Amino acid sequence: MEGPEFDDWVAQRGAALLRFAYLVTRDHSRAEEAVQDALISAYPRWKRISRDGDPEAYVRRSIVNADISRWRKFFRRETVSEEAVVGSAPDHAVAHADADAIWALCATLPTKQRAAVVLRYYEDLPDGDIAVILDCSPATVRSQIHRALATLRATVSEEVDN
Repeated sequence: MEGPEFDDWVAQRGAALLRFAYLVTRDHSRAEEAVQDALISAYPRWKRISRDGDPEAYVRRSIVNADISRWRKFFRRETVSEEAVVGSAPDHAVAHADADAIWALCATLPTKQRAAVVLRYYEDLPDGDIAVILDCSPATVRSQIHRALATLRATVSEEVDN
């Protein structure tokens, strides 16, 4: 059975893939690069991917892997500075303050943990689907989410205590 054509599938799913990538990377440029890298690697294999499996899961897994690879390359070349990084002005809208704080906390999580949290709580996917996307077992998904939530709880507790 023949799957969807690559161009049609990308036109239909591209925005959702970019949203997913942004939630995993927390950066528009990195999200665009991760989606582009994933689609570039999927294109030559598209007939097999769309015929044999779930192309959405394959491309999402590729997005996560592309971001992990980019970070590995970055940390091999760059060194962390002790100086404070001056960022863009924070969003002062009260309605978005809590969401911004939560995503800032999530941005501190390792990529696979952040991806698992996004897939579970933003995309509302079950463990089995998340496991396919992250190329691991459902038990590992639960473990990743458990560790991520424990880290977030500890961070919030520390901030409240200080």
